[in-house]
Amino acid sequence: QVQLVESGGGSVQAGGSLRLSCAAVGYVHSSACMAWFRQSPGKEREGVAIIYLGGGSTHYADSVKGRFTISRDNAKNTLYLQMNSLKPEDAAMYYCATGSQMSPCPLIPKYVYWGQGTQVTVSS
Repeated sequence: QVQLVESGGGSVQAGGSLRLSCAAVGYVHSSACMAWFRQSPGKEREGVAIIYLGGGSTHYADSVKGRFTISRDNAKNTLYLQMNSLKPEDAAMYYCATGSQMSPCPLIPKYVYWGQGTQVTVSS
């Protein structure tokens, strides 16, 4: 069992920045995928960013490329999502997730473990 706890959400104006954190409790495989997803009312859950722990490679949704950065601090066992130049369209509940035995890491919600989510609001 892996527990994931997100934090760092809040309200910002368009153009502002937020850094989301996801603390992992339990064993996360060294070759696992970790990812950020988001979901807003009336929309399906969509992949935002993925990091492959085995090599550190990343992948981003086209809508956030150049603005968001996914990273992991191994010492703190924490996943991060740095969000810059935020747009109103980025407002959503953000979830972190992890899963193993997936290659390449997918941007679709086929992950085993999920956090409870943290809310991000962006005003114009």
